[in-house]
Amino acid sequence: MTQEKKSLPKWILIVSGLFALLGLMVSSSLCFSPQTVLQTVDLNAKGVDYLIYMWAARQFAVGFIFGFATLKKSIPMLTIAYIFFLVMNIGDFFIGISQHDSSLYIGAGVMCIIASTMLYFINKQSK
Repeated sequence: MTQEKKSLPKWILIVSGLFALLGLMVSSSLCFSPQTVLQTVDLNAKGVDYLIYMWAARQFAVGFIFGFATLKKSIPMLTIAYIFFLVMNIGDFFIGISQHDSSLYIGAGVMCIIASTMLYFINKQSK
């Protein structure tokens, strides 16, 4: 008995590829031009560059994970990537609420909805 390999629809791969590009672009922006991303932050304050590079590393990891999983067209890898993305955005959502930053919690909320939706369709595809 052979088991048929399930494939992912192209739209899931396209959305995942866009998340990979988004993560890599944000990481690059944070490293090479942080003032474009962080207009309200004093970039000359002590320790800020350290936090910016940590955030850039996080965004690079997100982009790399999504890119690798998308290129492999792996349902389990994309599932893990979207779970990671969902957990990360849940954290950002609560940080936005605690800091009274409406753009952060609205953006994180939208990303949570997108990640949950993608998890639903990937899980549906794997059955």
